[in-house]
Amino acid sequence: MGSQVKWAVILPPSLFLVAFFLLPSLIVVLASLRETGEFGGLAPFAGAASLTIEAYRFLGGDLIYAEILLRSFLVAALTTVLCILLAYPLAWLIARSPKQRRDLLVLLVILPFASNFLVRIYAWIMILGPAGLLYTPFAVIAGLVYVHLPFMILPLYTNLEKHDPALLEAAQDLGANAWTRFWRVTFPLSLPGIFSGAALVFIPVLGMFAVPELLGGTGDILIGNLIKEQFLDNRDWPLGSALSIVLTVCVLFLAALAAWAAKRGLHGTEAIS
Repeated sequence: MGSQVKWAVILPPSLFLVAFFLLPSLIVVLASLRETGEFGGLAPFAGAASLTIEAYRFLGGDLIYAEILLRSFLVAALTTVLCILLAYPLAWLIARSPKQRRDLLVLLVILPFASNFLVRIYAWIMILGPAGLLYTPFAVIAGLVYVHLPFMILPLYTNLEKHDPALLEAAQDLGANAWTRFWRVTFPLSLPGIFSGAALVFIPVLGMFAVPELLGGTGDILIGNLIKEQFLDNRDWPLGSALSIVLTVCVLFLAALAAWAAKRGLHGTEAIS
């Protein structure tokens, strides 16, 4: 009976991951090893002999793709840092607010999700256009921070809410001032929330193409825009698939790194508590 319950719990999400993650990923991998068709797309499959690594060889031979990937990483890193700086005070304020107000404040944080994503981006076009800031790197960063800020606030709030006030009181009794209490107690305890929020912001920003396309100029193309162009505009599906695989490998590596950092941070908080 216990094994039946176990399989009943494990099987549905496993099938979901296989159907909507593993199989599509395998299809993309195979597409990246194919040749471009005469009119775009994929050439007819003619067995193992038709497989090639030409798309990956092409990526490795042109530095422009490495530059775009590096620019995407820098934009994602800057967006993540700005989200941390903006989200931390707000998450701390919500966590320290009276309990009867917390639900309202959290609702205000997630309220933008009630409106369409593109509608909110077009609102930024109306705001930045008259100010002369549209189609600039500033507009791209502002749009990315606006879209992903709630994903940083919520994990931080969830973490900060669980902090034991007795730890701060003990630090104060030992003579620590407010700044020392923050750096020696609050900040280390909040590291798991920071790592979780950073992963939820950094990884989606890497593949984002709508915000740079609507708010940025021609010099603000990111890896997500490049992948979209290969599939929809150039119809070079093997190259677009190869770019997708490279991005996926980078994302999986960063996710593993974030999980490792969060685990290290959790061990550190256990030592403090």
